[in-house]
Amino acid sequence: MKILLSNDDGIYAEGLRALHRRFSDTFSAVVVAPDQQRSAISHAITLEMPIRSRKISLNNGDKAYAVSGTPADCIKLAMIELLEERPDLMISGINPGANAGIHINYSGTFAAAREAAFYGIPAMAVSIMGKTPGYYDQAAEFTENLAKRVMEQGLPEGTLLNVNIPDLPMQRIRGVRISNQNIESFREQMEKRLDPREQPYYWHGIAAQGSVGDSGSDVAAIAKDYISITPIKCDMTDYQSIQTLKSWDICVR
Repeated sequence: MKILLSNDDGIYAEGLRALHRRFSDTFSAVVVAPDQQRSAISHAITLEMPIRSRKISLNNGDKAYAVSGTPADCIKLAMIELLEERPDLMISGINPGANAGIHINYSGTFAAAREAAFYGIPAMAVSIMGKTPGYYDQAAEFTENLAKRVMEQGLPEGTLLNVNIPDLPMQRIRGVRISNQNIESFREQMEKRLDPREQPYYWHGIAAQGSVGDSGSDVAAIAKDYISITPIKCDMTDYQSIQTLKSWDICVR
């Protein structure tokens, strides 16, 4: 099985290396990832400057591609130019910190997996709770087991999996929940400061989420120490609203 690995934290990120360690022993695993931190860049692509790629060595000496662009750029470049064979599966991660709820709209980790799904490749975005996780290797082991199930069962065309794993030993994780995406907003803040010339500037921050809301959601699952798996469709059309909008009888003038 041929696996394409990427992320948004950069090619030297520990979560990506944990995935590569796990998958390179058994599968043909190729890494194509940003050459630097690209978190929260969403599904941006590079248009106004060249995209560069250079080979580096990972873990056991395997070659990997460090790309100057975004996570989505990495997948496009891999599919169009770098890979000799089409991958059977694409995995993005392991991201430090949850990518759940509306956060997936900003996540470069999720965007890389979605870009692969655009190409018709079964894909997963994988995250682990916490800013400095201690259980990357166990999360990678779970990801490998899930990857095998994905390849056995398949995924619907245009559907990818968003996976969030508590930063705990596997024996302390309470189980797996197939969850919906939480769409409740979270509290944001802008911290205003003054530079040496008394001009204002701002740091964007996110306050802790007040409640988990929907009990069947990804946010609720990981809050209760479950692994959350959420199937996400690339097609964002609200089909229920199509007939409603048609009934409006909207005219040109």
